[in-house]
Amino acid sequence: MTKGQHLTKHQQGIVNRYYANLDTITLTKLQELVTEIYLATSDKARAKLWERVDTALAKTELDALTRTRIMNQRDVKALAEMVQTLSKK
Repeated sequence: MTKGQHLTKHQQGIVNRYYANLDTITLTKLQELVTEIYLATSDKARAKLWERVDTALAKTELDALTRTRIMNQRDVKALAEMVQTLSKK
């Protein structure tokens, strides 16, 4: 028996569509995270949300310098502006 996953044609279609739309999925996730960070009440919750933002930003076409700057500042407004810029592309 060979190694690897054996997906049906239907499952392959689902996986292919997921990866074809990964940029849209990531952008939507970032938009939701901006809202969640803005509404977060505790510093612990905000810290976890910023970790998720860092993971999502790694999947975008954003350059490393901008990503590092946003993560170091932890400024919700700057993050929202960056997400808006990404959504216009």
